[in-house]
Amino acid sequence: MRWAKGKGRGGVYAREEIKKGSVIEVVPVIIIPVAEVHAWNSNFGLFDYVFNWEDGIMAIALGYGSLYNHSFLPNAKFSIGTELTITFSAIRRICAGAEITINYNGPPRSRAAMDFTVLE
Repeated sequence: MRWAKGKGRGGVYAREEIKKGSVIEVVPVIIIPVAEVHAWNSNFGLFDYVFNWEDGIMAIALGYGSLYNHSFLPNAKFSIGTELTITFSAIRRICAGAEITINYNGPPRSRAAMDFTVLE
């Protein structure tokens, strides 16, 4: 992880080439009721780091999971697991040194509006 220039936060970068289809990491999650996320958000900006899990529940991904930046042209995707995990995998070749990005909307091709300015 290092500072993502112009994005206002850190980002996750590949140390070596990652082949298309490779699993980048499988991370455990901590589930938290949405009401608690709202309560913690004003002090900690928690909404910047959670995933929608199921109705009324959000998840904080451990590992690097909550640190991947958003892109409308991502090189990785995430899949919600059945055992309180999220799997991150490459949807195309990722060169060593490249930032690993996901689409926060879920589907890699989604162009749904975000509540922040997207910097590519």
